[in-house]
Amino acid sequence: MVQVAQVVAGSVSHLLDRAFNPDEEEEDTEQRVVHPKTDEQRCRLQEACKDILLFKNLDQEQLSQVLDAMFERKVKPQEHVIDQGDDGDNFYVIERGLYDIVVAKDNQSRCVGRYDNHGSFGELALMYNTPRAATIVATTEGALWGLDRVTFRRIILKNNAKKRKTYELFIESVPLLKSLEASERMKIVDVIGEKVYQDGERIISQGDKADCFYIVESGEVKILIKSKTMTCKEANQEVEIARCHRGQYFGELALVTNKPRAASAYAVGEVKCLVMDVQAFERLLGPCMDIMKRNITHYEEQLVAMFGSSMDLMDPGN
Repeated sequence: MVQVAQVVAGSVSHLLDRAFNPDEEEEDTEQRVVHPKTDEQRCRLQEACKDILLFKNLDQEQLSQVLDAMFERKVKPQEHVIDQGDDGDNFYVIERGLYDIVVAKDNQSRCVGRYDNHGSFGELALMYNTPRAATIVATTEGALWGLDRVTFRRIILKNNAKKRKTYELFIESVPLLKSLEASERMKIVDVIGEKVYQDGERIISQGDKADCFYIVESGEVKILIKSKTMTCKEANQEVEIARCHRGQYFGELALVTNKPRAASAYAVGEVKCLVMDVQAFERLLGPCMDIMKRNITHYEEQLVAMFGSSMDLMDPGN
């Protein structure tokens, strides 16, 4: 799915100057949108939205308004949720179902990725006033929660404008992101969330499926591995192989290789991380992929030096 980054991000990167600017908008006079829900619907909606990074920086009142405004949409196999080239109308959060990401280029359509029972899509067209960059097709029956364009802009984008001011300078200082254009870095600010971890808390677990990429905003993170190539007694122990500090990143290996997490990460003291979900990672960090792939060679060299083998990267897990 890494090719999603080059295909989809490339189709909108030159249009950032058309982005909706919350600071230039007049005070919102639109009446609040409310779609009544049963207690059962509300519970399902909250569960579907709990890990959506665009919602992470909202305060409780803002989040309540967003949840009030969202509506349920059931879909059938082969139904087009959005079509490439159309104007953006809604942002969607997936409750369940499989959805193919299809991009048409040079009169050819190809599937460049898939959403599998979780995630969200449709924000780019609303953020940057661009046509839809891809077609999303349901391949199974499914359920989505939609948020209309007016509410998305009134709450999410105004909140993001504040977030930009907070994180813009930090993102510019991250060495990995130096190769990106300024407009590409701004898009990263738009989709990241912040998570805080306490001393000793496990951030990622070896063997787990990868869903996020992390940049250390403050504090220190230690990376440990439980090696399969060591003796049975030693294999039950985690060995520290690296530490990450402000501006450094981790969690990319499993996303680049499409394998489970090859190591665990723990907070040392209080740690703040900027977090990007797998869909945003694939869509926005394509230009950085060569740098991250080169680092895999560095990881392999570390493991060979410590354990005599780099098999743990090729066959990760507990």
